[in-house]
Amino acid sequence: MLATDVTRLASRLPEVVEGAHNGNPDFRLAGRIFATLWLEEERLVVRLTPADIATLDEEAPCLLTPIEGAWGRRGWTNLDLWDADEAFVGRVLLAAWRRLAPALLDDESP
Repeated sequence: MLATDVTRLASRLPEVVEGAHNGNPDFRLAGRIFATLWLEEERLVVRLTPADIATLDEEAPCLLTPIEGAWGRRGWTNLDLWDADEAFVGRVLLAAWRRLAPALLDDESP
């Protein structure tokens, strides 16, 4: 997966706005970040629930790695883009988006 592919997938989710965080593109819903692309490291950082992490890790073991420390305990998780396919990245983005999405928006999700 390339950064342009991730941007395309994230932009398909309702009400998503692209911004910047530490000089890297991020994706926001209602002003809150749910994913950040770290371009130089070719990774995506997303905020997931423990249940989402468990489900996604069963599907593709070793692709998701919690960030160390307090950020990881809050659900922030790394995904190395080179090893992930489009369908998996789409599911990861949707899970992170749903973590923030109000019930009304969630009903409109793809």
